[in-house]
Amino acid sequence: MLIYGKEVSANTRAALAEDVKGFVGKYGRKPCLAVIIVGEDPASQTYVRNKIKGCAEVGMASLSYEYGADTPQSEIAAKLKELAADPYVDGILVQLPLPAGFDEKYLLSLIPDSKDVDGFSPTNMGLLAMNAPRTISCTPFGVMKLLASTGQPLAGKRAVVIGRSNTVGKPMAMLLLNADCTVTVCHSKTENLAAIAREADILVAAIGKPKFVTADMVKEGATVIDVGINRVDGKLVGDVDFENVKDKAAYITPVPGGVGPMTITMLLCNTLQAAEKAEESAKA
Repeated sequence: MLIYGKEVSANTRAALAEDVKGFVGKYGRKPCLAVIIVGEDPASQTYVRNKIKGCAEVGMASLSYEYGADTPQSEIAAKLKELAADPYVDGILVQLPLPAGFDEKYLLSLIPDSKDVDGFSPTNMGLLAMNAPRTISCTPFGVMKLLASTGQPLAGKRAVVIGRSNTVGKPMAMLLLNADCTVTVCHSKTENLAAIAREADILVAAIGKPKFVTADMVKEGATVIDVGINRVDGKLVGDVDFENVKDKAAYITPVPGGVGPMTITMLLCNTLQAAEKAEESAKA
């Protein structure tokens, strides 16, 4: 069966829009997301447009700041500090990757943990590792929603995550572990990767290599989640060889239309959550 992220995303956004209405009625303001983009990367510009559009769809406010690749880092740092201090800005994100010459770690460190709606800060990652999450990285959060949509129990299942990035692989592994899966993380230095992948009841591919996961790497009846987005000959393909794997898997996400739609939706959920916590803190 195909797991359509578009459908799960649409249902989640519909519920979120109602929650946003409730927030506005209670606090007299809209939750607000601020986005900073640096440079002219077309993919990044598309992502930012979709984030701003998503805010409007669920009734949130948004702010967008665009800077050229030649902008002094100090100017961007000043804007981040300004947004960090603004009580009406609930979430802040810097669109990654940044152009060469910018100190990504430094700029991200200027975003307060409470406004880190991407879930990338050391504090938020640490809380996730302790199974006490506050803000969860958007793509792995979306994957968990997709897994839940199948109705299949996760506890006790063998999960294999291919990829160990800070944005997907590591938080994905922690979420699955917190859901009582037995988790293995594979990467470029893993020996016998195909044999390990074949043991997975849940296989998550997030390695950034087109059609890397082939049918011989997939256990019969496994759930396969393809996080990869690669452009090959003008077409978007995932990290999984979809056509050859789909008949072997019990559940599989397509590319496009699988995990992708969930990422921005979970960002919007994180922004509302940050706004609610900000209001609670203001009352305390």
